[in-house]
Amino acid sequence: MAHLIRRPARVAALAAAALLAVPALAACGGEAKDKADPKPSASPSAGAEAKPAVLPASLSGQKPDWQKCPAPSAAQGGGKAPGSGWECATMKAPLDYAKPDGETLDVALIRKKATDTGKRVGSLVYNFGGPGGSGVQTLPDAATDYKKLNAVYDLVSFDPRGVGNSAGVTCLDDRTLDQAVESADPLEDVRKFTEACKQNSAKVLPHVGTVNAARDMDLLRQVLGDQKLNYFGISYGTQLGGVYAHLFPGNVGRTVLDAVVDPTADEVQGALGQAKGFQLALNHAMKYCRDKYTANCPTGPSDAEGNKRIIALLEKLKTKPAPTEGGRKLTSEHALTGIVATLYDKEGWDYLVQGLGEAMQNGTGNLLLAIADGYNGRGDDGRYSNMHAANMAINCVDTNRRHTAEEAKAQEPTFLAASPVFGPDMVEGLLACSQWPVRGTTDKPVVDAAGAAPILVIGNAGDPATPVEGAKRMADALGKGVGVNVTVEGEGHGTYGTNTCATKAIDTFLVDGTAPADGTVCK
Repeated sequence: MAHLIRRPARVAALAAAALLAVPALAACGGEAKDKADPKPSASPSAGAEAKPAVLPASLSGQKPDWQKCPAPSAAQGGGKAPGSGWECATMKAPLDYAKPDGETLDVALIRKKATDTGKRVGSLVYNFGGPGGSGVQTLPDAATDYKKLNAVYDLVSFDPRGVGNSAGVTCLDDRTLDQAVESADPLEDVRKFTEACKQNSAKVLPHVGTVNAARDMDLLRQVLGDQKLNYFGISYGTQLGGVYAHLFPGNVGRTVLDAVVDPTADEVQGALGQAKGFQLALNHAMKYCRDKYTANCPTGPSDAEGNKRIIALLEKLKTKPAPTEGGRKLTSEHALTGIVATLYDKEGWDYLVQGLGEAMQNGTGNLLLAIADGYNGRGDDGRYSNMHAANMAINCVDTNRRHTAEEAKAQEPTFLAASPVFGPDMVEGLLACSQWPVRGTTDKPVVDAAGAAPILVIGNAGDPATPVEGAKRMADALGKGVGVNVTVEGEGHGTYGTNTCATKAIDTFLVDGTAPADGTVCK
């Protein structure tokens, strides 16, 4: 399971579909030719300290041709057209910011104009996480939560470069992804996946990454006609927001970071934090199961027994995948993905109980596979979004760590102690970038933003994917007088729309510009 942080859909809908990306290592791939340059790009994306490029007027002064939105593409995740009020366009951005007059790529955009034009503040740009999630596909689905903000803001999102319809990275094809099986050699899985990415996406691989996505956001600010960038980043979107604030502190407008990535954690520390976070959420879910379902709880009378039963199920599925009504099989990797997906929100805990009960008691995997498919970006038509490929490409540019099998193995005891259920897969995830053809940038994101306007940074105590400690560390790293930290005492990944106190604080800040006191606690 590769390191992944993202905001899922409301978990009540997970059995049908989910919005964002896959945490699991891809399994199989075809033969591929090495077309990607193994050397680091000469682009300023080689480090967050590089000075922003001066862009030609043909880019900074472009006017998007806003049109009625079509249905999202398969690469974006599919689905129905968003309907009235939504407009889509493309924005041209430099492929390589070291050559701003050179080749360009198209960045896919979506917006819904403010409904109260007399009180309009400006544009509010969203990134919902991943990395790898399509903002064009996600924003319309999430917009009901943001109705109050839409009164005074044009709601805007985009597919970051490498994602969806913005020069989306392509690796394995749909059929290969569907037929992928778990092997005993994770490095061979990584090799095959990497080779497929090199064959299909060599041109764009050196130029994805958070730093270049942040540069694209500042170009988007100019194209939208905004003096400042008003921004709402969720999950990985908080890392993108922090990097933007570092690169463009004078352009920071009203900015909210919710479900915050810890910028002080390197790849190992981040993965270990997630292992602990998901194990804690699983323990809470198993207690919920015992309290509500009593003797019918499939994870049994204790956390220890529950861990034991889940591990036994995952081991059994490695050699004997469970059948489903559609003819596909529930593998161990699918089951683990389904379990992970249900832990992002308390609303998913009943689905966890039902899915485990079906697999353990009936020997079938319909519900866990459906949840895993939604999380993995697989549509009912068998087509996958490019979320996993984009996630890998962006993460591997963002980190300069290239772990060997020996280094990963040395981490096994620590990860197993953190989580008997998720630890082993998290260790394998450390190998995901081990053979990547483009060198990474830094071991940690650079987010210090001295001189920027105040940024609201919110963490949830029960967040499994981005543990709450990361929010305080982000607020501190942004700089004194910049980061304003709020802690929510609740469960789940993200707070807006789920915690009344946090939602009110965010609305007040974005609508009126009034930030809560640093250190505020919401119950």
